[in-house]
Amino acid sequence: MRVGYARVSTQEQTLDSQTDALGKSGCERIFTDKVSGMKAHKPEFDRMMSYLRAGDTIVIWKLDRLGRSTRGLIELVETLSQQGIHLVSLNDPIDTTSPGGLLVFQIFCALAEHERNVIVQRTRAGLESARARGRNGGRPKGLAVKYQKIAPAVKNLYESSSQSTTQIMSYFGIGSRRTFYKVLRYAGVAIKPITAGRKADQKSLA
Repeated sequence: MRVGYARVSTQEQTLDSQTDALGKSGCERIFTDKVSGMKAHKPEFDRMMSYLRAGDTIVIWKLDRLGRSTRGLIELVETLSQQGIHLVSLNDPIDTTSPGGLLVFQIFCALAEHERNVIVQRTRAGLESARARGRNGGRPKGLAVKYQKIAPAVKNLYESSSQSTTQIMSYFGIGSRRTFYKVLRYAGVAIKPITAGRKADQKSLA
């Protein structure tokens, strides 16, 4: 069964465009919320999660309709996978009923486990390093932790060549190309310095 979910951030906004698209995509039931994506409690979303059964498919207008926190999305995707529930985004390359979309879905799930392992390892290494230098701790310089966590998934999408740089940045909430390339370098992708000519080419391709 295809179940739609639509959300807008305020009472003044309309859900019509989302619900129309969800209806046309074959959704038999649609749940709607008028609440900010940053809010933890979304009444209709919670009702939908209780309604779903293994084999069902959640259909959304866009991935950010489920929430704006990358970590929250990763955890949700992992939960859906464990429950045997599919996810389709009408405006993102996510459709777990297809091989390509399933790959993206699996990347999110693998990233969730990778994140847990990395946090444990880095916390332990950071404490040992701080003790060796006679310090109690400190904030490391370089790439922000939130980008370190998504680096493996960014690398996979980048190397698959299925999405443009602009699309990948949008999916993962990366605000600048400078940060995007830092994330790729962190993930082990060899990125050469960008010349003015190459910058122009990349803008035209994106």
